Order: sequence, then structure tokens, then C-alpha cells
Amino acid sequence: MLDQEIIEIAKNIYDTEIKSLELRMNRLSENFVKVVRKIYDCKGKVVVTGIGKTGIIGKKISATFASTGTTSIFMNSTEGLHGDLGIINPEDIVLAISNSGESDEILAIMPAIKNIGAYIIAMTGNVNSRLAKASDLYINTHVEEEGCPLNLAPMSSTTNALVMGDALAGCLMKLRNFSPQNFAMYHPGGSLGRKLLTKVGNLMKMGEALALCKADTSMEDIVILMSEKKLGVVCVMNDDNNVLVGIITEGDIRRALKHKEEFFKLKAKDIMTENYIKVDKEEMATQALSIMEDRPHQINVLPVFDSDKFVGVIRIHDLLKVR
Repeated sequence: MLDQEIIEIAKNIYDTEIKSLELRMNRLSENFVKVVRKIYDCKGKVVVTGIGKTGIIGKKISATFASTGTTSIFMNSTEGLHGDLGIINPEDIVLAISNSGESDEILAIMPAIKNIGAYIIAMTGNVNSRLAKASDLYINTHVEEEGCPLNLAPMSSTTNALVMGDALAGCLMKLRNFSPQNFAMYHPGGSLGRKLLTKVGNLMKMGEALALCKADTSMEDIVILMSEKKLGVVCVMNDDNNVLVGIITEGDIRRALKHKEEFFKLKAKDIMTENYIKVDKEEMATQALSIMEDRPHQINVLPVFDSDKFVGVIRIHDLLKVR
């Protein structure tokens, strides 16, 4: 088989599945809206069930629900026959996924779910199936053709079920006003959690780590402080050591060096920046990074305040870790 023939097979599969998605998208009905509102009003959880390939899709749908504000769990239909039905409560919704709507394992648990009192929603490609008839509400995921070259292996049908699940989750997110902060709450690990949850106060340098001086501190002592603390900034405090009156950055020292003959005669007050840009410790780290990067001349360090009180400094190096 030629390389181009392989590419053509792949393109045909893409084309078939895209067409099936477009067809189903254009046939979204009032039933879809009813399902969205039913799940939104649910006082319990959404128990997604299925077997085989649709079971795998069901696991993903359930995981997407759970991570976007809709409490959900997946139950393998076969395991449901052997005790896992105990996870279902009367206030729950059971979302049963079967393309044919005739899967024996799923049909076998329907009477028990009805006895428990849970609401049943079917996601099926056959609205005349026994599953659809056993359900309180159904969503049609029918496809005309599978992507499989033999038209046998579930491809278009599983893709449609997956996208239908995403569509449900997305609509529910909007109804719940689900925010990036909500999303981060369910994703505290990894780079995404760090980006959405980390505040300036979590990364700032404070206390003994700070380089502090007074307005009349000599240039020699400033250079020593800058070198010892390695923060790229010396903070100039008032006589009572409770108000930040200015900051001295490495850039300020470089500019002062242009006057070599006067350099060591200078004091902190002579080179400090009094109109400094600051950030609150409750500010999101990503916002502080934007403040630093969006200036005409990039800022590498910012003083951090808790309301009106100076509490530390934040460096761009620390903020880049959460990007």
C-alpha cells in the first residue's frame, strides 16, 4: 500500500466522523435542552453507565462532568449487576450510553434503577430501542455511518457520544457560571492548578530574605546587601522601619555607575525610586506577571503589600514558574 493511500484512508475516516458530527449538531432538539436542565436541577449525582467502547466514552464524560462542577461517577453496567448499583440513590440521575440501545447488560439493570427511584436518561443512536423506551428521557446520537472502513467498529458513534457529553458539560458550566477559579479548585495539581490558584503571597520573598536599608545608607552597603540577598532589589525603609519609601534595583545601580567619581559618595535616597509600582499579596501570580511584562521597560521585581503594609517582594523568576 502506498503512503498516499494510507493518508487517503485516514482522511476518509476524518471526513466520515466530521460529517456525522455536523449532522448531529444540526439536529440537536428540545430533548437536549431538557437533559441539560434536568442535570442542572439534579440534587444528587450523575451516574454514567455503559460497557465496552461506550463505557470508555462514559468514563470520560463522567470525568468531564466531575471536573466542571457536576458531581458524577462512572459505573460499569456489568458491575452494576453484581452490587455496584449500591452507589445509586433516588435523587441521582443515571446517564446510560448505548449506541444500539439493546445492550443486554445495560437493559438488565434498568428495572433495579427504576426501583431505586433514580431518573434515567439514555444516550443512544436508536430512539426506538428498548433502552430509549425504558428511560425517562433520551438524547439521540444516531450516525449514518461509522468511520470504520468495514462500517463495523464503533468510531463515528463513539465520537458523537463523546462530543455530546462535552456539549452537556459545557452548557452546564455556563449555567453554573463556572469560573477559572472553580476549575482550578478541582485541578490543584500540575501547571494548570499552579497557574490558576497561585497568588503573589504564595511566592513572595519576605522577612529575613529581604534586603532592607535606610535612606542614608551608603552605596557600599547597598551593593553588599544587593549581593548578599540576591533578590535584585534593596528596599529603602523609613526610620521606624515600617514604611517603604523607595526601592533600589540593579538597574538603578548600573545607572549610578555612569558617575564613577561620585558613585561611592551617593546614598540610598539619591538613587532610589519613590514612585514604584506595587502589587497586593492577594493578586493572582499570573496578573502580577502581566504587570511586569506589559510595561515599556520590563520590571523584574515588585514590592508586595498587604493592603497598605509592605510585606515582601516578588521576582519575575518566581512568577515564570506558574506560567
